[in-house]
Amino acid sequence: MSATHGGAGEHHDPHLAHHFETGEQQADSAKLGMWIFLATELLFFSGLFCAYAAYRANHPEIFIWSDQFLDKTLGGLNTAILICSSLTMAWAVRAAQLGKRRLLAVLLTATMVFAVAFLGVKGIEYNTKWKHGLLWGKYYHPHVEAAAEHGAEPAPAAPPAASGKAPADSSEIPPSAVGPAGLAKHPRGPISDIPETAPKNVQIFFSIYFIMTGLHGIHVIAGIIVIGWLLRRTLGGEFGDGYATPVDNVGLYWHLVDIIWIFLFPLLYLIR
Repeated sequence: MSATHGGAGEHHDPHLAHHFETGEQQADSAKLGMWIFLATELLFFSGLFCAYAAYRANHPEIFIWSDQFLDKTLGGLNTAILICSSLTMAWAVRAAQLGKRRLLAVLLTATMVFAVAFLGVKGIEYNTKWKHGLLWGKYYHPHVEAAAEHGAEPAPAAPPAASGKAPADSSEIPPSAVGPAGLAKHPRGPISDIPETAPKNVQIFFSIYFIMTGLHGIHVIAGIIVIGWLLRRTLGGEFGDGYATPVDNVGLYWHLVDIIWIFLFPLLYLIR
């Protein structure tokens, strides 16, 4: 009987599934499956980015005005955190390939810590939006009293339009003189002025913000779960000696999570 059919002297790889002939074939199949999965994820988020582009093109005043209520410092901090986590994850893949199990465990733990830190910072942002009533859809009800708690000073009232109607936009684009003055100069403007200065349908921006960042956050949580699964297997001594396919594939997933945030950060926090 040949070795390929389970001969007496055959060395069976415990990580090799019965329907694969070699470990390389199994690794290639797993990698192909992961790339197909990542392609579906890209298509999913591409739809959200298209919705963002369509609403921004048709309602630029909403995005220009609402941008002032996003904390760029916290957004930048989260960007730095995810970049560091991408580094530790890439390093973990290399450690697994080299069979350095102790280093792999340390790097996987570090990646999980970065991921939890990201969610913590995002939780601080969400908490602020919740307190101020800056939520999605019908839940958008800005609280004037929340501004007083944080010592916000009222901004000068915007000059009324010639027709006597309330200002329709807050764009910097000249010669629009009816938009509320000072929004571009005061990016952290007073929340107490929202009812008077906000353009119509501001809830569209916050709906897009929570959908895109919330779905990304769910992907971060999923990443923490699968990295924890890798860590458990690492502590059990499963990786090394030429077997690192699960670590490699989870690394690809985590890099996608990082890349999506790299796009979300400037689109939501920086572009005005």
